[in-house]
Amino acid sequence: MKDLDALIPVLPPSEVALTLVLTGANSHAAHPLHTVVSFSTDHPTSEGNDGAALPSLEAIQSDCRRHRRKRRRRKVLRDRLNKMLRRQMRERKEYLYRKAQEERERATEARKKKVKTALETNAPLPTDLKKDALEIQKLLDTETPGIDPLATHEDDEYRWAGVEDPNILITTAHDPSPKLREFTKELRLVFPNSHRVNRGGFGSKQLVDSCRSNNITDLIVVHEHRGIPNGVDICHLPYGPTAYFSLYNVVTRHDIPDVGTMSEVFPHLIFHNFTSKLGGRVQSILKYLFPVPKESNQRVITFFNDDDFISFRHHTWKKGENKGDDPVLTEVGPRFEMQIYKILLGTLDQENIAETEWRLHNFVRTANKRKLLTNADDEENKEKD
Repeated sequence: MKDLDALIPVLPPSEVALTLVLTGANSHAAHPLHTVVSFSTDHPTSEGNDGAALPSLEAIQSDCRRHRRKRRRRKVLRDRLNKMLRRQMRERKEYLYRKAQEERERATEARKKKVKTALETNAPLPTDLKKDALEIQKLLDTETPGIDPLATHEDDEYRWAGVEDPNILITTAHDPSPKLREFTKELRLVFPNSHRVNRGGFGSKQLVDSCRSNNITDLIVVHEHRGIPNGVDICHLPYGPTAYFSLYNVVTRHDIPDVGTMSEVFPHLIFHNFTSKLGGRVQSILKYLFPVPKESNQRVITFFNDDDFISFRHHTWKKGENKGDDPVLTEVGPRFEMQIYKILLGTLDQENIAETEWRLHNFVRTANKRKLLTNADDEENKEKD
């Protein structure tokens, strides 16, 4: 301690305290601290004999506490991220398992249907079903009439429909034109509980991840070509499906003469001519973008299918002046035509890896004669192609 006592008159008070702490005030060390320790801190410091800034003991302790808090925050964020990723992986595996199980059940139902048809028509059984005919007959005897035995993954995708209102995010492609911004603002008024955001430089994966973390149920991305809206992508979250539509003849509210005021109550929906399996699928994708309305709401949105082109019209209505008069419709816009060209079993960021449920094939000989959203026979022939 003699050497330490000799250093005390030379050192400033702050470094004396640091030296006592690092060497130990009650220690019997023969040699004191000979190494100069420098710290970079924003806290108040004292100056030594040479004019250099030296940290105080309180500043050092404050820095240590701050670094410990940062490490704890990083650990908490890392644990939350890992927990979210594990949950998403587990739910994705469960979804794929249910989908594979559905395929097996569909194959079983097809075999049961063949056996049932053969028994009813007194026709010979197919060769591939002769071995399992007795077991299939037992399954037919245990069926409950009036209940659909197939529970599809489509039901699971929209299992909260009608229970919770949809929460929609509307955005555009990169660098939108003023015309596209105007169109998305009108779409925000069309869909209740929707929000419009500027996309900026965000990619598809960043958009989908952000929507998932904020409990967004549907993501709508509008595209354009030379300032004219020409496409819309509707992505249902968290796992799909994603429907891709082409847009034609877009007319905004500003271009409609004598346009009425826009009502923001929940609208009633009219779907016309969606009779095939594909038509029902498209109808479900569009229908679940809207919450359940009240019977008294005087707002109606129409999706009218004509030759696989879906006309969108938006009206408000009121009762006639005299009793027995027809309701008076007032168009409030916008108006446009849509055509479905692809349905993806996945989200918007999985376009290159997800399974394609359905795709439009225009370049076949009978493409112009088919009505895929209306006739079930045309749809079956389309899948064979």
